[in-house]
Amino acid sequence: MTRSPEHDEPHGAGLGARLNWLRAAVLGANDGVVSTAGLVMGVAGATDDRGALLTAGLAGLLAGSLSMAAGEYVSVSTQRDSEKAALATEKRELQETPEAELAELTGLLEGKGLSREVAREAAAQLTERDALRAHAEVELGIDPDDLTHPWHAAGASFLAFTAGAVLPLLAIVLPPSTARVPVTVLSVLAVLAVTGWWSARLGEAAARPAVLRNMGGGAVAMAVTYAAGHLLGAAGVV
Repeated sequence: MTRSPEHDEPHGAGLGARLNWLRAAVLGANDGVVSTAGLVMGVAGATDDRGALLTAGLAGLLAGSLSMAAGEYVSVSTQRDSEKAALATEKRELQETPEAELAELTGLLEGKGLSREVAREAAAQLTERDALRAHAEVELGIDPDDLTHPWHAAGASFLAFTAGAVLPLLAIVLPPSTARVPVTVLSVLAVLAVTGWWSARLGEAAARPAVLRNMGGGAVAMAVTYAAGHLLGAAGVV
């Protein structure tokens, strides 16, 4: 008996959830690495005082992680409110105009490639089983039992940013003064290469462009802020 080949390609809500998690984790970690590295490199360009570097790095870590968490909470809360409002509207329409909603669901299924007859039968069966769920998933792209969670998103963003920010903070304050800048630059670029590869791997995309984008953006940020700090220090502003 011939076995059918395994089919490992992800589909549906599982892929969407994974990509959303990936987006939040990678963006949070990258923001933590790049923004904190840029901040401490700017200070390092002006002074080699370890206390000043530590203070700037910690302030940047806390401000950035809290800002990311607050922004994600507001964004996802708005999305959740929109999802709940859309479900409430759909529920009301199903109660007031069930025939029109059945025809709408039939048309949506037909638009996905089903014949008119099959679409009508499928719509009738889905409506009989759970009309609201059928319209939510087919028409709105929403799973009524799995709405977005603002606090989960906020916590994930906070942790991701903090995890990313810790590395440049340690890299700039732990080594001796003569090695701080090169250690920080090399450490940050290495981490950005890893996160770029990781994001591409999980997203099933090409790794090289993602790695180069991450490393290039981080390198530019560190170079610009270091140069700005060095100019300010040379001018006696700091």
